[in-house]
Amino acid sequence: MTRIGLISDTHSYFDPRFKELFANCNEIWHAGDIGDMKVLDAMQDFKPTRAVYGNIDDAVIRRILKEHLRFECDGVDVWITHIGGYPGRYDGRVKAGLFKNPPKLFIAGHSHILKVIYDDKLNCLHINPGAAGRSGFHAVRTAIRFVLDKGEIKDLEVIELDNKSFGEEG
Repeated sequence: MTRIGLISDTHSYFDPRFKELFANCNEIWHAGDIGDMKVLDAMQDFKPTRAVYGNIDDAVIRRILKEHLRFECDGVDVWITHIGGYPGRYDGRVKAGLFKNPPKLFIAGHSHILKVIYDDKLNCLHINPGAAGRSGFHAVRTAIRFVLDKGEIKDLEVIELDNKSFGEEG
């Protein structure tokens, strides 16, 4: 059993509450737009981390991370990318690959809109964790926790952080 803390679109802000929220997680996954190496360093210092770069990430982050990650974790075939779209509207950069060899779990960020959708055509769960950073049009910062266990995806929890305009320090 592997517990995952999933975030995206931090845009240079790693909320210190993730240390509590992801304390029981085995890994942190980040679906792009990290924004600053300090965020990547904070995640990696805290937990084993899998991450992809996003469209706002600079050359330093792009040299370290890949645009796509495809791997197996606890019996689940996973594909993480930043710009991937969602069922019925997959981005052209991933669409052919998804239909040729669909994963069991497809994770994308970019839209700042939290979505969890099962794609019946691909027999695949799509997750976009929304945006965990302060930059962007989203009103509420979000993240997701879930469990992978012997090929199953289960115990998915949506985490709503405070409104990005109110109640935050600095």
